[in-house]
Amino acid sequence: MGKKSIETFVGIFVLLGFAGLVFLALRAANLGSFSSGETYQLSARFDNIGGLKVRAPVKSAGVTVGRVASITLDPVRFQGLVKVDIHSDVKFPNDSSARILTSGLLGDQYLGIEPGAQEKNFAGGEEIKQTQSAVVLESLISQFLFSKAADSGSPTAPAAASGVKK
Repeated sequence: MGKKSIETFVGIFVLLGFAGLVFLALRAANLGSFSSGETYQLSARFDNIGGLKVRAPVKSAGVTVGRVASITLDPVRFQGLVKVDIHSDVKFPNDSSARILTSGLLGDQYLGIEPGAQEKNFAGGEEIKQTQSAVVLESLISQFLFSKAADSGSPTAPAAASGVKK
């Protein structure tokens, strides 16, 4: 093997490594799919969106059916306004509900859509009325700690206040 062929193989190897890094970067940034198929847009309002991000998946029954297009604050209601792009081949009944869910215990958040039972489907631009905000782990922990602190303090408080001496 000549010096030129070794340099060619090294160059190909470097290009494949660079292509692999680009692929991993796109997957990590949730930009792995560049499909520009037909979509329609729905919106939903949430009191707390937690860590939901633009381009987060929209799933129904565990299957990705769209992506989060934008997240803004509604200046009138002071709620998070989430707009999602849904694949046009997927139609949801207009009484469907949306929830912000988490993949695993500490994973990324995504929008889950639970189909309703109505015969009429959402049209583009409509709003999902039934929503459930994100569950924030920190608030759950603080509620648990405060309830335990209140439970542990209550049995000893009446005895100390009664003024009984031993």
